[in-house]
Amino acid sequence: MPQLRLALAQIDVTVGDLTANSAAVLSWSRAAAARGAHLVVFPEMALTGYPPEDLVLRDSFRAGSTDALEQLAHTLADEGLGDLAVVVGYLDADGGPRNAAAMLHGGRVVARYFKHHLPNYGVFDEARYFRRGDTFTVVRLCGIDVALTICEDLWQDGGPFAVAARAEVGLVLSINGSPYERNKDDERLDLAARRAREAGTALAYVNMVGGQDELVYDGDSMVVDAAGRVIARAPQFVETLFVVDLDLPGRRGTVTGPTLGMTVERHLVSDAAVPAYDPLPPTVAEPLSEEAEIYAALVAGTRDYVDKNGFERVYIALSGGIDSALTTTIAVDALGADRVHAVAMPSRWSTEHSLGDAEELVRRQGVHYQVVPIAEPVDAVEKHIELHGLAAENLQARIRGVIVMGLSNEHPPSIVLTTGNKSELATGYSTLYGDSAGGFAPIKDVPKTVVWALSRWRNAEADKNGETPPIPENSITKPPSAELRPGQLDTDSLPDYGVLDAILVGYVDEDRSSADLVADGHDPQIVERVIGLVDRAEYKRRQYPPGPKISVKAFGRDRRLPITSRWKETAPPPE
Repeated sequence: MPQLRLALAQIDVTVGDLTANSAAVLSWSRAAAARGAHLVVFPEMALTGYPPEDLVLRDSFRAGSTDALEQLAHTLADEGLGDLAVVVGYLDADGGPRNAAAMLHGGRVVARYFKHHLPNYGVFDEARYFRRGDTFTVVRLCGIDVALTICEDLWQDGGPFAVAARAEVGLVLSINGSPYERNKDDERLDLAARRAREAGTALAYVNMVGGQDELVYDGDSMVVDAAGRVIARAPQFVETLFVVDLDLPGRRGTVTGPTLGMTVERHLVSDAAVPAYDPLPPTVAEPLSEEAEIYAALVAGTRDYVDKNGFERVYIALSGGIDSALTTTIAVDALGADRVHAVAMPSRWSTEHSLGDAEELVRRQGVHYQVVPIAEPVDAVEKHIELHGLAAENLQARIRGVIVMGLSNEHPPSIVLTTGNKSELATGYSTLYGDSAGGFAPIKDVPKTVVWALSRWRNAEADKNGETPPIPENSITKPPSAELRPGQLDTDSLPDYGVLDAILVGYVDEDRSSADLVADGHDPQIVERVIGLVDRAEYKRRQYPPGPKISVKAFGRDRRLPITSRWKETAPPPE
């Protein structure tokens, strides 16, 4: 059977940066050629970045994308890479905006494919932006019929993969901008194996890495054979050029024209098989553990948000509690200690151990640190306005927000990282314009129970590597408290976090009703209370900064509920 050396370029690109993204494609193509590849494949919309959102609606951006594609084809040839076939995702304007893939060879665009299945759920709005394609593009390369598909084409039954079986292609390429979610890597692998078996052909899946606003891409590129067995698999969350040698059937298909609702279109690049060569041994990277991949996603999302938006340093309100401790640790792992500035702002109610825990974390991690007591500013405000109860507590949080934002403004370009977790955000257990002040929220989609799990995991990793655990043990083990009044604990206002997070997963992530949650065994009164807290806090969440998505349904573009609504979930009474 004909041989093919395939390179999958698992890269990190930036939305809108056509020049830098084109340069990245050129650089990684050069590396692929140096390793003897015949074909190199880049992710979905690699030239434009993904998702470009309403940039798609601009004529200038669409023209910029197509111009960049044509220029890239010429540049590849000028650089002596004309014999290398390059598949790259881009935005096309043929008959309306299209999510497209192109094969470049010999200084020109030899074939184009337009995405057939357009996702319109969760974080995806592709029906808003793109026209779907109904042409199934097959390119004969090195005597092998290679088909092009894009991301969602893999996830939906019918369409391109059904046509691939009828067209008897030798290899299907799937280029992706598939965001990370917990446990999604296993789901992708099972799906890729099933589609390969359905099409009766090998499948090469390439995904991007890095962060784009709330989304994080984990790579996890792979190749499976026609029986669905994994041939090779790339590591998660790292840029890499993943090279694999394949033995593939040649020149099997003759079907053209209308087929199963699509039109098979064939293109010829090279009919002759390459001379026989010794293949490289394939590599199969081990998937990360659940805690490792979540943590890697948070680090990647934070790093890329800060770097791609041009911030040189971050400021964090460091309380000594677990949320700010984990946020600081993520920031240090993403950016380095020298770019992280921690600010402790003790009030009259702050405990000595909290300030001590904050100082211990700073000692362990080496970040910049300053202490700004807030007792006097709070007293100054209270001399002019009488506040009681919750209003008085929130004043402390808001003064802290003013201070940390002021420090960030004083030392541009800087950004404040907020430290709230998903459990607090879900229930409204945070102060608007106080502890919600900031530009990015690294643990926004992380439930409190997972905050503890990640902190323990990160310390254990440090122990395993002979390093000092970054998070003080007392920050992990002490009962959580906002410390806005004497003896305050989170459990004064919220159920135990183990109970709370289980209800939140059902109600927020899975859209289960109160009756469903009670049927699962949850206390009806607690269910009703938690749902009431979640529903009333929608206006707060709309004003919260973005943060990396790790769950099936993150607050933000994933979950879109009206702020003004009189629909109420009511738990059934106990029997």
